[in-house]
Amino acid sequence: MSESTSPAPRYKRVLLKLSGEALMGDQQFGVDPAITTRIARDVGEIQGLGVQTSIVIGGGNIFRGLAASVRGMDRATADYMGMLATVINALALQDALERQGVVTRTVTAIEMREVAEPFIRRRAIRHLEKGRVVIFAAGTGNPYFTTDTAAALRAMEIKADVILKATKVDGIYTADPVLDPTATMYDSISYLQVLERQLKVMDSTAISLCMDNKLPIVVFNLREPGNIRRVVLGETVGTTVGV
Repeated sequence: MSESTSPAPRYKRVLLKLSGEALMGDQQFGVDPAITTRIARDVGEIQGLGVQTSIVIGGGNIFRGLAASVRGMDRATADYMGMLATVINALALQDALERQGVVTRTVTAIEMREVAEPFIRRRAIRHLEKGRVVIFAAGTGNPYFTTDTAAALRAMEIKADVILKATKVDGIYTADPVLDPTATMYDSISYLQVLERQLKVMDSTAISLCMDNKLPIVVFNLREPGNIRRVVLGETVGTTVGV
């Protein structure tokens, strides 16, 4: 398809939020290389459209800080361990992206220069402007904050147009569709409705940050190949959270 007839992306700069569990596939733990390869292909597609792409990834497939603190571990220590798990995932995804020919930089909120760059906002933006995918690892670098909040914060810092929240369901439902067959999906919903109805989209801190800064969130099914591209092109996919 020639450049003149290529569909124009709706968003110029996006932040893709992935859970650590998204990398597990059908495994109980760890990273499935087949899954990281598929995600890398999908991200490569939108890079090919000229979309500047950044990624925040969780660490729940390796370690969950909150779960460990419930079992008696110091919360701050557990959260730092969770942050390190996100770095492992970021490096796995970086490897998959570069094997697809997508130039990638992993930047971390906790300094570890041997494996990744420290997070410097202006440098991260420069990477995006040069067409590199930027993976933000180690959350916010602070305990007591989730990677959802890290995604909202980084999206604001780099002036992203939207957060793409990748999940294993098609969007936001009135109830858990696995447990309640009568649950229906919202096409769009306001930030306040998400908070009031306690819908498990992102944690309340992340939703509040997005609401205060009018940053839209699109919740969609990552397991459907090509969905990232569809969202970026403005097709009606998933649920949009907005004003």
